[in-house]
Amino acid sequence: MATVNFSVPDEVRAAFNKAFAGRNKSAILTDLMRQAVEQRQRAQRRARAITRLLELRKHLRPMSAPQISRARRSQRP
Repeated sequence: MATVNFSVPDEVRAAFNKAFAGRNKSAILTDLMRQAVEQRQRAQRRARAITRLLELRKHLRPMSAPQISRARRSQRP
């Protein structure tokens, strides 16, 4: 297991200590760091998906509103 050393503003540290008094702060910070990593990974996946969709869109012919409406109706049960 690694030791991590971060500097945070005093008011953040005080609020954290108050909010999590009596709890295992290392476990809480580990969970928060995991959540931050997962959030960053989701954001990166979304950005890649958007980039792929925009790239795909460059190669598609535009459709008129009636064509879109017909396509929507044809896909409904």
